[in-house]
Amino acid sequence: MNLEKMFQMQAELDRRIIKEKGLEGQDLLPNTYVALITELGEFANEGRWFKHWSNKQEPNRTGYIDCDVCVDQPGRYEVIHEGEILSLPCPKCEDREEVYVGDRLLEEYVDCLHFFLSIAIKKGWKEELNIPEEAIEDFKEAGFDGGLSGAFLEMQWHLLNSRMFKKEDIKKMNFQSAWGLFLAIGIVGFGFTLDQIEEAYMNKNAVNHKRQQEGY
Repeated sequence: MNLEKMFQMQAELDRRIIKEKGLEGQDLLPNTYVALITELGEFANEGRWFKHWSNKQEPNRTGYIDCDVCVDQPGRYEVIHEGEILSLPCPKCEDREEVYVGDRLLEEYVDCLHFFLSIAIKKGWKEELNIPEEAIEDFKEAGFDGGLSGAFLEMQWHLLNSRMFKKEDIKKMNFQSAWGLFLAIGIVGFGFTLDQIEEAYMNKNAVNHKRQQEGY
């Protein structure tokens, strides 16, 4: 995974958003933390591992489409006509030459990745993104203390500490721990490869640029 390239791409996207939305000079770091925490919740919702009350605890890995009409059926949507359910071509997507379809869980994961990178950019914590491969291998061998939920909660705890502590060195340490756990959850918990994560990031980064262009 080419973190250097991704770091540069995220910086470019962030600069574009700040310029086009007229946000120069504003402290956007609190918003970025809230955005990351929100996206982590959306990732967990698609991961479903914590839903002990549900018969379906397998993650949503089915197709995802970037459309608010046919989210659950890429390119199609359902209507009820005279008591009968009809599956029709999506009126919003049918004329598009290309429709983005991918892994719903991975999509949410890289949404989180965007905001991790943004925080690192704003804080100058680029070096904290370098996690030794041995750390990930340790998780593969030992597993997560408290399972995926334990790892997720610990990640959130470190993430909040990277914002709330007063000492900068403690903030950085907590951010690196949160980032390391985030990578481990994706790689060990759900089997994402570094190449898959990078490719999904590149795809979503392009989508985000397109959204800015279209006045998102």
